[in-house]
Amino acid sequence: MNVTVFGATGVVGRALVPLLGKHELTAVSRTARDEPGARWVVADAASGDGVAAALEGADVVYYLVHSLGAGDFEEQDRIAAETVAREAASAGVRQIVYLGGLGADGPDASPHLRSRRETGQRLASAGVPVTTLRAAMIIGKGSAAFETILGLVKRLPVMVTPSWVSTPTQPIALDDVTQYLAGVCANEAAYGEGYDTGGPEVMTYRQMIERIAALLGRKPAIVEVPILTPYLSSLWLNLVTPVNASVARPLIEGLRNPTIAREERIRKLLPLELTPFDEAARRALA
Repeated sequence: MNVTVFGATGVVGRALVPLLGKHELTAVSRTARDEPGARWVVADAASGDGVAAALEGADVVYYLVHSLGAGDFEEQDRIAAETVAREAASAGVRQIVYLGGLGADGPDASPHLRSRRETGQRLASAGVPVTTLRAAMIIGKGSAAFETILGLVKRLPVMVTPSWVSTPTQPIALDDVTQYLAGVCANEAAYGEGYDTGGPEVMTYRQMIERIAALLGRKPAIVEVPILTPYLSSLWLNLVTPVNASVARPLIEGLRNPTIAREERIRKLLPLELTPFDEAARRALA
């Protein structure tokens, strides 16, 4: 099976590529690379440069691309998804696998989550069956959301936080979400389907902060206040975490939406022993 991975250099892409080793693999990046395990090609989904060549001969395409951090990320994501959908149809691709976000379907979804939903719709616009996996925060080293929480824990003995810390979420380990992604590859039962994916525990962001802090031997004081807007929160996070404000703001806006799996069909399709939160965090911290 010929598999092309857009976003192969991202956190999820790097963890996924080794799991696809039995396939003929093409890894796509925006700059030239020469790493083992795949044929690396240069392409840019947003501009369209190199996309057709990257898809030549592909049976399955993974779409792990997003433009978070750009001022017009919603428009860039629309264009990139439409480009890949169109070129995938022309190349005779059988399946597109897309990693979207939980909580994107509600009418009050944040711009970031709305964009995740619309990206999936645009990927399906040219007729290639799309398999969508929806996830909340991914617990893994380099994950922007996880690194934001970790930055808070490491730098602040006292946190004055907005009300989003009480929003429920269902984080998933990086190892688990990539196992799910690999498992749907060329799996015809998953063609055209969407699945919620979540870890074994539902918790609030406050509980997540406290449990990561416990793993690091810390016990920060957390004070919730109602006056921190997403804009002010993003500026605050820019000062105390490694994530810059342009990325933090759309992430923070999305934290007001509960991100919990509403169905578990993926667990019947791909039985998997899910990683407990504390173990996933330990791996990320290691």
